[in-house]
Amino acid sequence: MSENPMSGLGVIVGILAVMALLSVVEALAPLHARTRWSRTHLAPNLTLTAITFATNLVMNAALVAALVWFEAMGWGLLNAFPVAPAWEVAIVVLALDLAFYVAHVSMHKIPAFWRVHRVHHSDPTVDVTTSIRQHPLEGLIRYGFIAFVALPLGVGLVAFAIYRLASAIAALFEHANIGAPLWLDRMLALVTTWPYLHKVHHSRTPAETDSNYGNILSIWDRLFGTFTPSARGADVAYGLHGADDPADQTTAALLAAPFRPAQTPSAQAVKVGG
Repeated sequence: MSENPMSGLGVIVGILAVMALLSVVEALAPLHARTRWSRTHLAPNLTLTAITFATNLVMNAALVAALVWFEAMGWGLLNAFPVAPAWEVAIVVLALDLAFYVAHVSMHKIPAFWRVHRVHHSDPTVDVTTSIRQHPLEGLIRYGFIAFVALPLGVGLVAFAIYRLASAIAALFEHANIGAPLWLDRMLALVTTWPYLHKVHHSRTPAETDSNYGNILSIWDRLFGTFTPSARGADVAYGLHGADDPADQTTAALLAAPFRPAQTPSAQAVKVGG
């Protein structure tokens, strides 16, 4: 196994460059006009993004070290039964993307996980700065699920780096406030989780929030019955009911959110329906 071709800091610089580019596109071709939330959410979103970068660097380094150790010991399926590099990348992308899907569903269904993940969903507007608006504990959950698959599989560093970079870029595009023809989004959504498709997931309506969990690929939502067509994503109300108070949208309040009780979206839907 070779050294990781992309350092953690290099990936962060690349992500920030793509964020800056997409913010320019958002200004030129917005899906929705900017609102007061577009300004007020900027500081907490970027602060949480910086914290996520810092914590993910640590967790990523730990997982990479474990993957190197597994290769040295010959552990993991891909170390025991090597395949061509292209096949390895394809297997790793599919396996880790499925792990991400399961992690994402779990963060909506398990109350303790939801209290962490709701920080991301409570944004009253969605744009490229929402992409990495996460509580630092969310990274721990995500990496836990990824490690659970990556280590037994014996994922190589190159394939792992390709997946992580593709995942980050997909997240930026999914959240970007960019208008596009519906036919284009429908076509892209046949395989991937492009912007309108993911916007449905940020709806305030619990039934819509409880869909379109995919990270890079939309096939998991189609296979497991959590798919909602992308057309709805062009016009949804973002955020969470009860989270619109500006006092709840500060960086401090968002960091404290996991330590306050909250119902999962499914439980809220039952309450509303009942």
